[in-house]
Amino acid sequence: MMARINLLPHRSDRRKRARQHFFVVAGGTALLGALIVVAMHGFYAAKNETQTDRNRFLKSEIAKLDKQIEEIQKLREQTQAMLARKKVVETLQGNRSEAVNLLDQLVRQLPEGVYLRSVKQTGATVNLTGYAQSNARVSSLLRNLEASPWLQQPSLVEIKAATTGNARLNEFTVNVRLTRAAAEALESRNTPPTAQKEKQS
Repeated sequence: MMARINLLPHRSDRRKRARQHFFVVAGGTALLGALIVVAMHGFYAAKNETQTDRNRFLKSEIAKLDKQIEEIQKLREQTQAMLARKKVVETLQGNRSEAVNLLDQLVRQLPEGVYLRSVKQTGATVNLTGYAQSNARVSSLLRNLEASPWLQQPSLVEIKAATTGNARLNEFTVNVRLTRAAAEALESRNTPPTAQKEKQS
């Protein structure tokens, strides 16, 4: 029986098969890597697009809120202006009532022979200037002002001789203060009702 001898280049064939196997594995690995890269790129691109949409939505909502805040600020300014006008009207009404009461008291306390030229009120102090037929008439005016329930602390600032027309008179200046009750009445008229309730409580 004869022995069979293989004379083909089996080593070169084995190396060739090994190279083919390496190229197949390398190609498959490269293809898998490319697929992974493409998949990751698509994933992050989708996330970026979603985040961009969220940012766009947030910017739109922030713009709406800014507009609403601006409108609210305008409403607040209008409300403050209306409250300021309301306070001015209430103050004017209170001052008008105070002026009526003050003039009524001056008319009641003015003795015969005394004439007022001007009446000026600054806070609780009232400045009176006028003419009197004699110094005694001015003294009577001071006593009457002291007896008034609305007025107190009359003080003679100045008295001097003056000529009006052909008559010789005494020109005087007197300061008098509103009583505490009158000042509180004025304050209560000029104070809003809510503030009065808080003060009472």
